[in-house]
Amino acid sequence: MSETFFDAYDELLDRWGPGVERLDVPTPYGTTRVNCLGPQGAPPLLLLPGGGDSAASWFANAPVWARTHRVLAVDLIGDVGRSTVAQGRRIGSVADLNRWLDTLIEELGLERTTLAGHSYGAWIALHHALASSRVERLALLGPTSCFAGYRPGYLLHALPMLLAPTPARVRSFLDWESRGAHFDPAWLALQEAAAGFAKARPVTGPRPDAEAVRDLRTPVLLLLAGDSRAHDTSRVATAVARLLPHAELGVLSGAGHHGLQHRAAHEINEKVGAFIGSPRRAEG
Repeated sequence: MSETFFDAYDELLDRWGPGVERLDVPTPYGTTRVNCLGPQGAPPLLLLPGGGDSAASWFANAPVWARTHRVLAVDLIGDVGRSTVAQGRRIGSVADLNRWLDTLIEELGLERTTLAGHSYGAWIALHHALASSRVERLALLGPTSCFAGYRPGYLLHALPMLLAPTPARVRSFLDWESRGAHFDPAWLALQEAAAGFAKARPVTGPRPDAEAVRDLRTPVLLLLAGDSRAHDTSRVATAVARLLPHAELGVLSGAGHHGLQHRAAHEINEKVGAFIGSPRRAEG
């Protein structure tokens, strides 16, 4: 299984184009793989994938953003990818996640960075922005458990895949969530190959503290999947408007939750590119 997974991973990474630098960064919780692209010394853009996904998932975005930024795409420790867990040092809390990410940013030699995440990666990114002064700007793509819970139907459909993952169950679930929409074949092959990947139990909950979110003054961009079956998009948008009235909010029509980065690549690349290309400060 590992050979199949890593072959699929490398195939997607090859699509980033030439110049990708692969770093293995030590942290207290293990070694973190960071795939880097873009000019040394350019403003940093640190990318966190969703749960069950990897740094390779940014194949449709990283080459575009790397024209102006130093893109640093992370494999989450304990999840699929090339990061490795330190023996006896499992990440078991939000505090652990924040310490891991703060150490990673420091080891990469960054004083501050723009932080972007998809799904579970957006949940990690928001928690970190609330706890750290290192986050200059924050981009959240299809954030889960940040502003509203999952739809019950989504969890019910995901349960067989989560309890006993197989390539067929992964494909069936993604086909349901996307309403039969097209996925990049290489990305889909990577998701299927990840079905047997040994993973640590992820940190889940709590939702970020509402008062802390209201007090956040870091510039924020939120992009929601208009056809997501994971969330009620209008409910999430309402909560964002209440908690983060200064955030830039966009809804990506026709896009589902999974594979969002490549399925809505053109719009995401433009909106994130404009956001990271013009530093701003929130008012208030």
